[in-house]
Amino acid sequence: MVKAFDFDKEYGIVLEGGGAKGAYQIGVWKALLECNVKIKGVSGVSVGALNGALMCMGNYEAAEELWKNITYSDIMNVNDQQMQYLIKKDIKNLDLRSLTKDTNRVITEKGIDITPLKELLQEKIDEEKIKNSPIEFVFGTFHVNKLKELEITAQELGEDSLKDYLLASALLPAFKNEKMNGQRYLDGGMFNNVPVDMLVNRGYKDILVVRIFGIGLQKYVKIPEDVHITQISPRIQLGGILEFNTEKSKRNIDLGYFDGLRCLKSLNGKIYYLDIHLLEEECIKRFIHLNEAVKMALLEYYRLDYGNPEVYTRRFLEGVCQNLAASLKLPKDWTYEELYISLLELAAKTLHVSKFAVYTEEEFINRIRTNYERSQKKNFEIPLFQTLIIKLVILS
Repeated sequence: MVKAFDFDKEYGIVLEGGGAKGAYQIGVWKALLECNVKIKGVSGVSVGALNGALMCMGNYEAAEELWKNITYSDIMNVNDQQMQYLIKKDIKNLDLRSLTKDTNRVITEKGIDITPLKELLQEKIDEEKIKNSPIEFVFGTFHVNKLKELEITAQELGEDSLKDYLLASALLPAFKNEKMNGQRYLDGGMFNNVPVDMLVNRGYKDILVVRIFGIGLQKYVKIPEDVHITQISPRIQLGGILEFNTEKSKRNIDLGYFDGLRCLKSLNGKIYYLDIHLLEEECIKRFIHLNEAVKMALLEYYRLDYGNPEVYTRRFLEGVCQNLAASLKLPKDWTYEELYISLLELAAKTLHVSKFAVYTEEEFINRIRTNYERSQKKNFEIPLFQTLIIKLVILS
């Protein structure tokens, strides 16, 4: 039985560093808001600190609008089109003379000019809202002069500039590093990219960690027995840390939102988001009562004898289902529910069913059936194995 998320508790949210991948965290925040998760505190580094500040300000719509429209030139002093060509390795359209000039400037100035990021922070960050927020906000940077991590609690910062420290937390090694009040700082994620310790050390017992797998060290933290950690993380690549591309950001926001729902609503599925929870007996019945023609086709596909009618069902469950599990590379201790869900997902993936939706079993099968009928009208060629799985699903 899947353990339900406890919405009565208050949670601390940990936001990992990872540059442009941070759009994913905004999507998770949307899921937290939609499900009325009580947020007590936030810790973050680098982009996680910037997103933590936005969370404390409490205006999700503004944060989403910012991320959906973010471009390379909003962060760095670069040409958006040329950066797009560079990221895509489109040498044909890349202005090599301009690239050489920009590279020389970066070398001369000892880093990429991030004046646009400074201006963005000045425009978008409301220090008073953050300091007066009911959400405790702690974030980290690395103090280069003292060679140690520095933790900053927004509500205890006093007269110091919160915006300056947020910038200090996000200073990737590739960025031009200027002194702040005579001191130098470095991206907080370089030595502690998943700052769970900041909340554990402050007594938080229920913690949600939002992973985006950025560049940096993950510090070992001994988790006390009475502390419960839940992780929300992507199952596909989010892109590069400097890939500030609007389409990629929109995709990652959607991904974060649905991955958040997967965790909070205990959804099933590895690729899709399925509101399907079945007992083993129910799944076994689905395999027993499969369309006979599909059963025969699967037995022939795996070159298994039909056997005596009296042991036919057992032979199918032990023979065909075992082979299906192996074909799908399920773990040795697979369950019939896992097998059934995996077959549904394979059929849907083959037919390009949209991933960004929460499906009931009936909705999912209907979508698979509709897409299959369309594929047949267009004479779309589907491999034999996938065809058998699709028929298994829609004819069950």
